[in-house]
Amino acid sequence: MNTCLFRIRLVLLAFVVAIAGPAVGADNSKAVYDDPQKAMEDADFLIQGEYAGESVGDETTKLGAQIIALSNGKFQGVGYTGGLPGDGWTKAGEKPMRSEGTLKDGEILFVGQEHNAVLKDGVITVSDKTTGKLFGKLKKITRESPTMGARPPKGAVILFDGKINDFKEGDKKVTKDGLLMQGITSKTTFTDFTLHAEFRIPFQPGARGQGRGNSGIYMQGRFETQMLDSFGLEGKNNECGGLYTIKDPDVNMCFPPLAWQTYDIDFTAARFDSEGKKTANAKITVKHNGVVVHQDVELPKKTTAAPVDEGPQPGPIYLQDHGNPVRYRNIWVLPKE
Repeated sequence: MNTCLFRIRLVLLAFVVAIAGPAVGADNSKAVYDDPQKAMEDADFLIQGEYAGESVGDETTKLGAQIIALSNGKFQGVGYTGGLPGDGWTKAGEKPMRSEGTLKDGEILFVGQEHNAVLKDGVITVSDKTTGKLFGKLKKITRESPTMGARPPKGAVILFDGKINDFKEGDKKVTKDGLLMQGITSKTTFTDFTLHAEFRIPFQPGARGQGRGNSGIYMQGRFETQMLDSFGLEGKNNECGGLYTIKDPDVNMCFPPLAWQTYDIDFTAARFDSEGKKTANAKITVKHNGVVVHQDVELPKKTTAAPVDEGPQPGPIYLQDHGNPVRYRNIWVLPKE
């Protein structure tokens, strides 16, 4: 490893975050926000997010950081050499650096070996601990999926576009602000198709694991692509973008909670002979926020909790209800001929 990359790894062990915005308020360990405007009143929500920049000097290198809110002024900092996931960093790159810290006197300290970093007004300034020499800067950014707002092509079945078009449960599953709620099944059933869906994970800073913004989208009611607040996590098969119990995503492309995200999925159903015996597994390609995280992956079995058993019949699109207020919009399916 060259000296520059080694030093960058150490840089990203350290975050000293100077808080701008409202002071930390009451206990938010049980808070559940499904509205970004309400979440803005929570200081932890304002601090969390993505930061991007580069080192200074002759060998400049992209730097990325994700700050995860863990409730009551506690955070985890995750640092990436080469850029943020999907923007330079991949699983083949260096392992991200992780460290936790707690808000104290307006700062969050993540101790590193050679560097400190101060986040103020949306900018992380990284400096040498001994000399104070500037090493690099990262600014807070908001990314948007390149497929956000994708319009349904001719022949697509529009499941939801602000109103229920093709779901069994009807208008009781639409919020006052026109978003679709979890726990709903399409009327139309499908064999091979391309799907576009936009979803928003709630902000639950005190929740952990499968209790933090959990849902899932089921192809044919059989095969789940997970939805979860997996922002900054390792990217496992039971996290956002994962093929549940089957395969980890190639990179964790989960955006921060309450940011709109996209799935663009190409699905080929399993094949069966005239006697009902399976002759070929289903296959799936998944783009999460515009980045391919699964390419032509075989699905050898249905997801354990799937509401529809495997078989030759077409199946519905199902949005799982796991008790968390996940929201959706702009969902359409284009059947293949």
